[in-house]
Amino acid sequence: MMGSIVLSAPIAGWVSALDEVPDGVFSARLLGDGVAIDPVEGLLCAPCDGEILSVHAARHAVTMAGEGGVELLMHLGIDTVELKGDGFETLVQAGHRVVRGQPLLRFSLDDLAGRAPSLVSPVIVTNGDRFTISSCTVDALVAVGDDLIRLDPVGVAPSPDRAPVGEAVGAIVVVPLPNGLHARPAARLGEAARAFAAETRIVKNGRAVSTRSPVGLLGLSIQLGDEILVEASGPDASQAVAALVDLIRSGLGEGAEHDAAAEPRASSAGMPPFAPVPDGALRGNLASPGFALGTCHRLDRSEPELPVQGKGKEEERIRLLSAMDHLRSRLAISSEVSPKAAICSAHRALLDDPELEAAALSRIAEGEDAAHAWREACRASAVVLRGSGSARFAERADDVLDLGRQLVTILIGELDETLAFPPGTILLADELLPSQIMQLGAEVTGIALANGGPTSHVAILAASMGIPMLVAIGDALAGVRAGDKAILDADGGFLLPAPGAAALAEAEAEVAARQARRADALASASELCHSRDGARIEVFANLGSLDDARRAVSAGAEGCGLLRTEFLFLERESAPTVAQQAELYAGIADALGGRPLIVRLLDIGGDKPATYLPIAPEANPALGLRGIRVGLAHPDVLEDQLRAILSVERGGALRIMVPMVTGVAEVREVRQRVDRISAELGLAQRVEVGIMVETPAAAATAFLLAPHADFMSIGTNDLTQYVLAMDRDNPAVAGGIDGLHPAVLNLIAQTVRGAQSVGRWTGVCGGLAADRLAVPLLLGLGVTELSVPLRQLPEIKALVRGLSISDCKTLALEALQLESAAEIRALSRAFVETLP
Repeated sequence: MMGSIVLSAPIAGWVSALDEVPDGVFSARLLGDGVAIDPVEGLLCAPCDGEILSVHAARHAVTMAGEGGVELLMHLGIDTVELKGDGFETLVQAGHRVVRGQPLLRFSLDDLAGRAPSLVSPVIVTNGDRFTISSCTVDALVAVGDDLIRLDPVGVAPSPDRAPVGEAVGAIVVVPLPNGLHARPAARLGEAARAFAAETRIVKNGRAVSTRSPVGLLGLSIQLGDEILVEASGPDASQAVAALVDLIRSGLGEGAEHDAAAEPRASSAGMPPFAPVPDGALRGNLASPGFALGTCHRLDRSEPELPVQGKGKEEERIRLLSAMDHLRSRLAISSEVSPKAAICSAHRALLDDPELEAAALSRIAEGEDAAHAWREACRASAVVLRGSGSARFAERADDVLDLGRQLVTILIGELDETLAFPPGTILLADELLPSQIMQLGAEVTGIALANGGPTSHVAILAASMGIPMLVAIGDALAGVRAGDKAILDADGGFLLPAPGAAALAEAEAEVAARQARRADALASASELCHSRDGARIEVFANLGSLDDARRAVSAGAEGCGLLRTEFLFLERESAPTVAQQAELYAGIADALGGRPLIVRLLDIGGDKPATYLPIAPEANPALGLRGIRVGLAHPDVLEDQLRAILSVERGGALRIMVPMVTGVAEVREVRQRVDRISAELGLAQRVEVGIMVETPAAAATAFLLAPHADFMSIGTNDLTQYVLAMDRDNPAVAGGIDGLHPAVLNLIAQTVRGAQSVGRWTGVCGGLAADRLAVPLLLGLGVTELSVPLRQLPEIKALVRGLSISDCKTLALEALQLESAAEIRALSRAFVETLP
């Protein structure tokens, strides 16, 4: 038997597993197994001796037969077929014999990087039935010629086509694929053919190739408009031919994508044309639910012109220090645990940075104006932070610039304690900073942003304040005039400026109806929540402070589904003591009066660092040391928190929730610590330990995690950004984030099924729990607990009381078949509008 075959790296670059390729055909291994390389040089070489089988017409893919009969596909980038060969130079043709390391293709990295969705290049063994990959290089930088994949033959004789069984049937079809039959449609064709017992073939110009051979299909060089014969032999040959012909005529998923890509976007928010909005309305993404009618006022974030020269060194020094004291007192708003308090604390710590103060005073000593000196010192600090290579420090740069803006406005007298707007304001801005939104009062009834993401920190603050907000409206927002009336329907995803008389009257009626519904909801908020058909659905509150807990009870909260504890740990010189933590937890538990209290363990790292828990700079903190990983890396901090929580256990009402879980071992480790400390404290009752499902790993393996967790709570904000690979605080992509994306919805369904398999309940504590269009879908999928911001709590309870779980299940099943978040939202909107 032949020995092992070693394939060399055909491209220099970073090697990763196929799972990381942003294309389901490759990551699902529909074409075969292998690896992917993110190239650092623009040259593709032969990974072994062999013969070139095909070079695609778009010059982005090469197939070859190598040593021992191995068949290989090398595919440069993702969706590079759309470039029609531009940027690629072929050095070989089909039929050429090549030797290991021989150049096959040249390509321009700089050119392709700006035109292709990804340059990650799969290297695939397409006849995996004949070989097993015994070892391969991953997560490493390789040069051309380095060992990449080791293959072992499995001893199966080659059989590219089985002998026909029975009479062959066939049909001719004209290929509608705009880019021909390249790797992705070839994989889909092969996958469809495997559903039939018949042997299926594609014939072009008299040459027949099995649909089971992707390399053979690519070698046929099938192009747009070609006539091909779809042929089959076997017991279900006719059905196979009919199905494959229909699939090819439908475009194999390529035609629809091509057409959609050719259509202009309706707006920068990327909302599809089938989401109905009134004529003249601007589309946006829901960030905080609600409906508002008001007058537009714009927040101008342009930098004021400042004099460079000061009026005297001592006078400017005193001005700066006085303004810093003024800002310091403004930032000392509260010792409470809340997002608002955390932002103030962070800015106060920056204000006390001696190096920042010294840099500004040094400029003043050289004769500069205090405001100019401070702004330039902040800008210089921000440049250093952004150049650090750390995403966490880059985010700190935004905090420094925000602090710079706040102090400058005090120095020039443009801002006092709050941003002032007339009552009934709909605030328009390109972006909002957290420090700005937390200054807004009740006079702002709605917010519309050109940029921003629906799960950003600003969006969370807006929801907690009960302000409807749309984000990612795009450049069109600049055309809305200040002083115009406008309708902001955050639930419907649009802003309608200058509405006509009829639209205005409808909006006024809608506002009145919503106010009446809210009054009714508040009146019955204290009652336990059941669906229309009697199912018990718990509606809890997300809390971040003792004051929140007090208000939650009066708002009708049936408990706390998420107590955020990280703000107690941030912007401090050392971790809070057990006693300090216990005092807070006890106060909240007492305020809830025996209702369930779910305390989330410390969730820092990533975008929430703590100086006393040093975390080395990370290229991608969101995927680094955060959540329970930090706790397990610092067991003293974890055990202190567990001891504080368990010391205030209130007769079974208290539960513990573990953040950022990815595997069973993490849950077991926390469970063991909880049991040990409970025994030390003499607790007779077992304390429940549940998990946050906010990583794709946790959702995909819910059936493995559920036996070790007492409950599951889905954090839809983080889950959505991880599933969609979109940073919720990155304005370039955040507008595309929607928790009702089919991928997210399917993972929620998978989580619920995993929990139900062992009798566990599933809740949702992320943004979808307060989204009126998401709630019916969540309940239909089997979610039985919702934890929402206080402002939305009465309305969500009222909504649930009007829902039939049976109807919700039907809705959810239909939604799981749809292809986009916009389609799912349109379906759910139609459903909600029919409710009594």
